[in-house]
Amino acid sequence: MAKNNILLTRIDNRLVHGQIVCLWAGAVGANLIVVAHDETAENQIEQSVMRMAASSLGYDTRFFTVQKTIDIIDKASSDQKILLICQNPHDLRRIIEGGVEIKEVDIGNLYYDKGDKKLSDKVAVSEEELKDLNYIKNHVDKIYIQDTPDSLKQEF
Repeated sequence: MAKNNILLTRIDNRLVHGQIVCLWAGAVGANLIVVAHDETAENQIEQSVMRMAASSLGYDTRFFTVQKTIDIIDKASSDQKILLICQNPHDLRRIIEGGVEIKEVDIGNLYYDKGDKKLSDKVAVSEEELKDLNYIKNHVDKIYIQDTPDSLKQEF
């Protein structure tokens, strides 16, 4: 695996939103927010809303499919400090399986759906998502649940 500039990877259904641009990006020292999500990579309207929120505080954004993320994330310029965001555990698993080194993962927000297992107030997972998270856990240095940078980390 090649070295990359990913400071933190966050799994969050909401992708880029207020907490990301107002709290997380600054807390980890990022200057680039990369969203790895196939549907969002094709949706210009979603991108423009997220880009506007991020640029209001000076953060650049990129929107890639999972495969494009795998193909180019390790080629980022050394001055790009990346906060990588995935909408779900499966996308992150695909990135790891694609050979991208991920050191630290924050599970931030996964909406509850009927039958899901609640892991915290803001994180609920299906059986399949739990399998993906366990795979991720075995391939990263750290994985935890944390809502905001100043809240307590809950071990996963």
